[in-house]
Amino acid sequence: MTTEPLETFDPEDVEKNKTMAGLAYFIFFLPLVVCPESRFGKFHANQALVLLLVYIAVSVALTFVPVIGWFILPFFALFVLVLAIIGLLNGLNGRARELPLIGKYRLIQ
Repeated sequence: MTTEPLETFDPEDVEKNKTMAGLAYFIFFLPLVVCPESRFGKFHANQALVLLLVYIAVSVALTFVPVIGWFILPFFALFVLVLAIIGLLNGLNGRARELPLIGKYRLIQ
């Protein structure tokens, strides 16, 4: 896993929109509404959307697996929380690093 950003963003865009990028991990579409032209905001909105969709899909799947799925579900939720905190800190600190495991997927261009 690389710790270097894969994309470079305009430093002015990053400085202006890093709060919205961090808040994307609470409400993924917030940067798309508040700063729709920001590539940095869109990057974090995408990361948050992918994280949300993975959480929903895996949680639904695990609820259908008796006992083992129910046992794994809280650990998965904790893992998603850790990823959300990583994304939140990256956004608020003006970094554009992909989240581990899911960061390479792009839904928002």
